Amino acid sequence: MLGMGRPTQNSAGALSRLDSRKTHLKSICLQYQLYLLLNSHFFCLLKNEMGLIIFFLCAYVPKTVAGHCKWAEVLKDLEQIKTSKDIDVSLYTANTDEGKECQEPVMRCFFLETEVILQECLIKNCSKTQDVWNIWKNGNASLEKNKLNSKTSAKCKECEEYEEKNFTEFIQSFVKVIQKECKH
Repeated sequence: MLGMGRPTQNSAGALSRLDSRKTHLKSICLQYQLYLLLNSHFFCLLKNEMGLIIFFLCAYVPKTVAGHCKWAEVLKDLEQIKTSKDIDVSLYTANTDEGKECQEPVMRCFFLETEVILQECLIKNCSKTQDVWNIWKNGNASLEKNKLNSKTSAKCKECEEYEEKNFTEFIQSFVKVIQKECKH
């Protein structure tokens, strides 16, 4: 009878691995069934004219939903802080009507000035510090991604060349610039 019994140690681990393999196998079977179902319906759609029209409309119509704008989160946070009463700073405020070639420097200016707001909030312990931090972090992350493709025109102003405005006017201009960017 030696060697006939099942080992008791590690049996829990073996059962766990067996359950894991069964779950993985079920997952693969489900994925394959979904693949077959979608594949057959997709090709049925392409067999008639209406299906082809729907396919091309879905594939080639550009998305114009504002939620797909890379600045959507920044816009939400700007809405959160625009009524803040505990932020009192003067900020260089870029013009909202700058040409397309100056759009990136204008955005950079707004985000540079957001850092000033953030410092002010950290000093005064503002109620909107987290929202300001989010604007600064999300904006700089998006601008960093575009840094390689950026070409600044010589006619674009430096941030310090713009007029200083109060916090409310700064936020209103910032919102306009973001909305303009989202439309492009």
